[in-house]
Amino acid sequence: MIRTLFETPSAYRPTDAEMAAPVPPVQAVLLDFSNTIFQMIDLETWLRRVGAACDRLAVLDEPGAVTEISDQLRAAFRLPSVVALQEGRDLSSEQHRRAMRGWWGQVDFLRGAEEAAYRELTAPDAWVPYPDTEPVLRTLRERGLRVGVVSDFAWDLRTHLAHHGLDALVDTCVISYEQGCEKPDPQLFVKACADLGADPRASLMVGDNPVRDGGAAACGLRTYILPAEHRTGERGLGDVLRLVT
Repeated sequence: MIRTLFETPSAYRPTDAEMAAPVPPVQAVLLDFSNTIFQMIDLETWLRRVGAACDRLAVLDEPGAVTEISDQLRAAFRLPSVVALQEGRDLSSEQHRRAMRGWWGQVDFLRGAEEAAYRELTAPDAWVPYPDTEPVLRTLRERGLRVGVVSDFAWDLRTHLAHHGLDALVDTCVISYEQGCEKPDPQLFVKACADLGADPRASLMVGDNPVRDGGAAACGLRTYILPAEHRTGERGLGDVLRLVT
């Protein structure tokens, strides 16, 4: 094995021949879920669903109510007790539920409505694909590339894919709560590649978090990081197609 003065942190060990050979073409694409190919419904829509379930809709019709709730949510999320609950929340459904309840219990509108709020968070239609998600997934499939989702999520995101008719365009889902680890743990990326029968060095990871999703680079994958912004239009996934041409 050839050594260099400044070793690159890595969870894989390519051979000398592999390092000297041309970089292999991309055979598989892994995608993050939240804020990459899907996003949650907007806050007011979610609050109104919770309000309808708990007979609290009238509160939301008061002037400035949604803004006040939004402000309370942001303030509560910074509380040390709430911050502590978020650590490792996607490792299990139980941890995630506990983290959300601890957060929402600090917000007047949601206090006492935590179970309804959680049902509306995880409902099949509570998460929606970006306008460019379906066409990009379909094009990848038509080009013969294998597609996987690698996500820190605390419930089965396949329900959202199926609800929008996209499950047939994804070959595997590797989800943190099922694996007991979160990104950037190499296990998640390596498993996804194994599920797809793809060499990590011939795979591309697409996400919006340079630390979590960018961790795929330590496993030999190429990575593409989208801006960490809450888009209301196309996500910019068309760039992925240019990367795998």
